[in-house]
Amino acid sequence: MNEIANPSIKPNQSSAPKVGFVSLGCPKALTDSELILTQLSAEGYQTSKTFEGADLVIVNTCGFIDDAVKESLDTISEALNVNGKVIVTGCLGAKEADGGGNLVRETHPSVLAVTGPHATQEVMDAVHAHLPKPHDPFLDLMPHSFGVAGIKLTPRHYAYLKISEGCNHRCTFCIIPSMRGDLVSRPIGDVLKEAHALFAGGVKELLVISQDTSAYGVDVKYRMGFWEGRPVKTRMLELVQTLGEIAQNYGAWVRLHYVYPYPALDEVLPLMATGAILPYLDVPLQHSHPDVLKRMKRPASGEKNLERIQQWREVCPELVIRSTFIAGFPGETEEEFEHLLHFVREAQIDRAGCFAYSPVKGALANELPGMLPQAVREERRSRFMAVAEEVSVRRLQQRVGATMQVLVDSAIAMGKKGGIGRTYADAPEIDGVVKLLPPDKISKTYKVGEFTRARIVGVEGHDLVALPV
Repeated sequence: MNEIANPSIKPNQSSAPKVGFVSLGCPKALTDSELILTQLSAEGYQTSKTFEGADLVIVNTCGFIDDAVKESLDTISEALNVNGKVIVTGCLGAKEADGGGNLVRETHPSVLAVTGPHATQEVMDAVHAHLPKPHDPFLDLMPHSFGVAGIKLTPRHYAYLKISEGCNHRCTFCIIPSMRGDLVSRPIGDVLKEAHALFAGGVKELLVISQDTSAYGVDVKYRMGFWEGRPVKTRMLELVQTLGEIAQNYGAWVRLHYVYPYPALDEVLPLMATGAILPYLDVPLQHSHPDVLKRMKRPASGEKNLERIQQWREVCPELVIRSTFIAGFPGETEEEFEHLLHFVREAQIDRAGCFAYSPVKGALANELPGMLPQAVREERRSRFMAVAEEVSVRRLQQRVGATMQVLVDSAIAMGKKGGIGRTYADAPEIDGVVKLLPPDKISKTYKVGEFTRARIVGVEGHDLVALPV
């Protein structure tokens, strides 16, 4: 959850109307929030750090799993109780109730407006209707933004870059396409222009996100675009190549998320091996057994994933793989689950997350035979995480003694009293961190948003302990 406060928007006028903002859910929802906040700032609105201090509140919701739905509805309820004027946007805004009506409207009929995800203009129309613009947007500036990249809700040294919206897959456990639609790739020139603005503004780590990063450009048949006068195909390989070139000019990182293991991904591995982009892949594998993958309707020949991973590591030995899995999918046998545990051990998945299957309303998987009891699903999730942690810790221990580049996320007294950072193997908020000890040398300092070299001296759970050198 990203709180209401956004330090990027500063008051321009004491009389300017104030908007409270809460952003829930995944990084893709966060980028939607950033677009809305950028437009609010461009039109002269301020943000409020509290519900009480706002003229109205916008809640960007998540509706993927039951826990996320509950968190979103509870947040809307809190905002209504404290403030009374609430606009709802995001994935939950597109979700139907049991009777076919809008779930948010039926649960909280007093909200001012409800939109689905990726709906900046609809949200702004609702804001204008209930809180008129303070002055001419053509005369306003956006203080502390990243130029054409707008305002970001992340710390200033890293940012998410959304390259597409929607998804063409119809996985039986997922309702995202029904909320966000089919794949729509952003023009590659616009994507590269935003990336350049972020790097030029001081971003040291760019996290590429979408519903399916590997499919970038499929919907436009890899149409040719242009960047600084040169032709560039709207395709993942060319996008990543160019992002790597821009990043190297600024000494920055590029990290890939939500990458499906299509054969085309093989072309990207050499870029990781040479350091053009980080040797890190966030691959949503979900399971390993062919029969379970078929019931899930997963793309990309999942039964060959172990072989693929082994080939990737031959090309790029430093590769780190993060993935997510589902335990207790309908019809999953004990043998199929044991296949998954074996896969995690053999594939040496560096960072693994696991959900016990949740029967999300509208998901086709709910109609499959063999729904497992909740206790069995949770027990399998627990067993999975024990194996995943065992693999992860063993791989972390292999780093002890190595000297690595660390991006500093927090520092106490310029690092004199230690801090927190991340290596290339650690994406923000989902992976581990590096606990930086106070340096031995009095002259050694480091600060937030900069890189430092550190020697790994220990492992604490999912985190590394390091001494700056």
